Amino acid sequence: MLPSVVRRLDPLTQRAKHALNDSRSQIVLAVAAGWFISLGVRMVYPVLLPHIRAAYGLDLTIAGFLLTVLWAAYALGQLPGGIVSDRIGERITLVVSTLVAGLTLLLVVGAGSAIVVFAATALFGFGTALYGVARFTIISKTYPDNGGAAIGVTLAAGDLGNAVLPVVASVVATVFVWQLGFAFVVPLFAFVSVGLWFVVPKQDADADDSGMVLSRETARYVVSELRRPPIVVVTLILVLGFSLALTLTGFYPTYLIEEKGLSPAVAAALFSLYFALGVFVKPLAGSAYDRFGIRRTLPVIFVLAIVALLSLSVVESLWSLVLVTVLLSSLLGNIAITMPYLTDLLPEEIQGTGLGLLRTTYMLFAAASPPLFGILADHGYFDEGFVLLAAVAGAMALLALLLPRQ
Repeated sequence: MLPSVVRRLDPLTQRAKHALNDSRSQIVLAVAAGWFISLGVRMVYPVLLPHIRAAYGLDLTIAGFLLTVLWAAYALGQLPGGIVSDRIGERITLVVSTLVAGLTLLLVVGAGSAIVVFAATALFGFGTALYGVARFTIISKTYPDNGGAAIGVTLAAGDLGNAVLPVVASVVATVFVWQLGFAFVVPLFAFVSVGLWFVVPKQDADADDSGMVLSRETARYVVSELRRPPIVVVTLILVLGFSLALTLTGFYPTYLIEEKGLSPAVAAALFSLYFALGVFVKPLAGSAYDRFGIRRTLPVIFVLAIVALLSLSVVESLWSLVLVTVLLSSLLGNIAITMPYLTDLLPEEIQGTGLGLLRTTYMLFAAASPPLFGILADHGYFDEGFVLLAAVAGAMALLALLLPRQ
């Protein structure tokens, strides 16, 4: 049976390898490096949340609101990021994003009160948002015929950052002070910004001149394209999926510590395992999308997630939690399928703007989910909250079946 599975997976792994084996690989690697730290630092927040709660006396509801501030700011920055990417090109957009993220993270480090932490977190979220759209459009343009696999490789780098940076931050915060759990990545932002400047190709002046002019007519055109049924359905899937992801990643370490009795170090290790598996899950999911289409891949991901979420409330042993974490990691394949699909649906001249508007929409809605889950947890309904998340995964599986066949 195992050899049969390996044979079936081989075409998918070959697609992922192809994305790194030609002259375009430097672009993928540079963009991936930026995503490694950009997403990785955002996942440092859940790991350092107990330290922040202790430092400023926050309950779970307010702590959840801090995550909402981070992701709402990230959501609000998607549309400006998309417009900027369309107008001045991906290279400048990506470089500015990494520089702004590094500078605003220094404000988080130097904050002297909870209010400053919240404000600096909002600025950091907005700065990293500029990276969100440009990384998809530059990869889509670089790999017009193999976008799913290439984007999957790039997204996997983000999961590698999620696996590595939170663990390092947890150790640094425990040994020294929690602020250093953020500070150690600031030089990385500066280093990556230099690499992006020299590797990502400059947008031609002709491309700039042919770009769409911001006007009422342009706005009508963008809206008319975004109202197409497949785009509406996949956006709904992204709203639910991002809500599930923010809630799960935002509270998973805290849940493992407070409800399952794990130590902070073990909880951080399981959290790291979840994202480490994404290094394999996302390229495979992207390759599966290229090969089989969205209708035959998304439902599988969501069924695995339902099993894991329903099991989470009943399992107790460490090894059972490891197995559940492995199953939960299937959720990481969602974005590697939906984003290439959504990007390909949009006309090239409005890809950045359209994708930015859609990402702002679904992320802004999803950003409200952590404090709602925090309210349930504060009232003793932590396990019931995960059952509710399983229902959300079921709704996404049904929506995926409404998408047209490819």
